[in-house]
Amino acid sequence: MIRTKILGLGSYVPDRVVPNSEIPYLNDRHEVCAEQQTDTSHEWIEQRSGIRERRYVPNDGSVGCSDLALIASQRALEDAGLRADEVDCIILGSLSPDIHFPGTAVFLQEKLGISGGGCACFDIRQQCSSFVYGLQMADAFVRTGAYQRVLLVGSEVHSHSLDFTTRGRDVMVLFGDGAGAVVVGPVESDDPREGVIHTQCHADGSGAWDLYMKVFEISHAPFVWYDARDREENQTMYPQMKGKKVFMNAVKRMVEATQQALHTTGLSWDDIDWFVPHQANLRINQKVAELARIPSEKVLNTIEIYGNTTAATVPLTLDYHRQQGRAKRGDLVLSTVFGSGYTWGSTVFRF
Repeated sequence: MIRTKILGLGSYVPDRVVPNSEIPYLNDRHEVCAEQQTDTSHEWIEQRSGIRERRYVPNDGSVGCSDLALIASQRALEDAGLRADEVDCIILGSLSPDIHFPGTAVFLQEKLGISGGGCACFDIRQQCSSFVYGLQMADAFVRTGAYQRVLLVGSEVHSHSLDFTTRGRDVMVLFGDGAGAVVVGPVESDDPREGVIHTQCHADGSGAWDLYMKVFEISHAPFVWYDARDREENQTMYPQMKGKKVFMNAVKRMVEATQQALHTTGLSWDDIDWFVPHQANLRINQKVAELARIPSEKVLNTIEIYGNTTAATVPLTLDYHRQQGRAKRGDLVLSTVFGSGYTWGSTVFRF
């Protein structure tokens, strides 16, 4: 039977490392000022999130979501031994697209040099859950024969849309820029533990306003509101979060999805080589591991060095640990994600 296999994996993070020690002194142009701009500290950030540093793109208008996606995609294609023109579908997850419309996937298609009509493009907006949602779509496409080789990408440029004031610190300190990508395609196998073994996706819209970023409201006129004289009025331009509610729901739903994945597949932690949780907060991942009884040595994190790159976290984390010599081909991976919406899900796949 036809199963879906991850053929290639790639990732990319910008060169600029932004340690916690710089965060209190950054202005909205990402310049390090002599005077403190935000009431926070390295200790405060690390204690609450586990984050020590993150990556930012240049703040000169030269780099957007599709640019990071391009490099991650090229690396995934190289890893798969494929040319870009062998891809017939792109699925791109991002909450920081190049522009409002058209979707960023078509910009990525053009930059890959495969425009012209032979490659379908989808943008998905499941925030931190985008990888699992996208993998479920890609798996269905491949199994049904709709597409043969699907490029699934998560890419984020968060640094340009953060509130670099004390008002925005609870969100601002968490996020970084980066991209991760996989190429998936068909493999003939009767082994139920080959390729993508399991995916599940869930949502609960009652939590939508616990973590959101308006930017605009189409029901209002003017639909974008910005007053340069009133910084308080402009706060809806930036992400808003009810941190405690998000934390509690993330732990609850990620534990549920992890346990459901094991139950559905009949697997145990003896079978699983690596658990790759979404990288929102190290404290969340530690609590999930505790409640789901996940051996600590099987948990892969990058939150400490990359922060939260939302749609990119799962492939970015897996690729990082492959480069470090930990994760390798043939390993069995369980990944669980949770994002605003609320959205969440899990997947099990043979890497």
